[in-house]
Amino acid sequence: MDSVYADIRDLRELQRQFDRFQPEIVFHLAAQALVRHSYEAPIETYQANVMGTANVLGAVRQCSSCRVVLVVTSDKCYENREWNWGYRECDPMGGHDPYSSSKGCAELVTSAYRRSFFGPSSQRSVAIASARAGNVIGGGDFARDRLVPDLIKAMRKRSVLTIRYPDAVRPWQHVLEPLSGYILLAEKLWSSPHRYSDSWNFGPSAHDCRSVRWIIEKLNEYADDKVSWTVDPAVKPHEAGLLTLDSTKARTALGWQSLWSVETALRSAIDWYEAYGRNDSARNAVIRDIENYEAAASATCF
Repeated sequence: MDSVYADIRDLRELQRQFDRFQPEIVFHLAAQALVRHSYEAPIETYQANVMGTANVLGAVRQCSSCRVVLVVTSDKCYENREWNWGYRECDPMGGHDPYSSSKGCAELVTSAYRRSFFGPSSQRSVAIASARAGNVIGGGDFARDRLVPDLIKAMRKRSVLTIRYPDAVRPWQHVLEPLSGYILLAEKLWSSPHRYSDSWNFGPSAHDCRSVRWIIEKLNEYADDKVSWTVDPAVKPHEAGLLTLDSTKARTALGWQSLWSVETALRSAIDWYEAYGRNDSARNAVIRDIENYEAAASATCF
């Protein structure tokens, strides 16, 4: 792997790396990815998530080798009306907070570039799709203001965890679930570009949409250490109370499906963090997760 640490807001450097590497398939996952931080740094959030996406697609325009582009946004790109049913790809973009809004904007930018510069009638056809996943969990996540990493930190420190919205419901899924969907979608885009150049949801099953409170209780059940928690009494920035995804399109058109229940995802995450806490190899823990997921996929296929 050839890793380059750079900033997608730097269009000149981005174009230089495209020219150097000459990619055929581009997965765009770079972002300012935290809701709470977007309240603190809204300009940075829009620069990274909106102009960063425009920069990536602009670099693709200048790179003749590119054939497939997958832009990963978020389930929060939708205009959240606190519906009891999952959002579909045809539902309107929106977002109350700067992060969610920026992801809706990134979807609009992707759609505009696809139709303006890369469609069937354009001089150069590039298959471009966008993907929206749920709340991903799994080993290796140490981001601030994310539930599972914050729980793990509290367990290790034996401190009381402060929760903002214990009854908020989210579509929880292991990180390998949407990643499998992204890879499958890229394969489809390569073989049938015009058919699959669209937006796609990769969310968990409906019964895996659980409250924050439920996730905490399950993690306490599975982990060696336990964590105590309390609700933050302070006035907090707005966050969605109910958010779920409808992934019917991915199941029917791509043949993709969620393989791990939220319980399996949580057990896998706990196993990873506990192995990491014992100073086991993080890479080996990741490989073990991938092998277990592939085994589940093989069992499902046969």
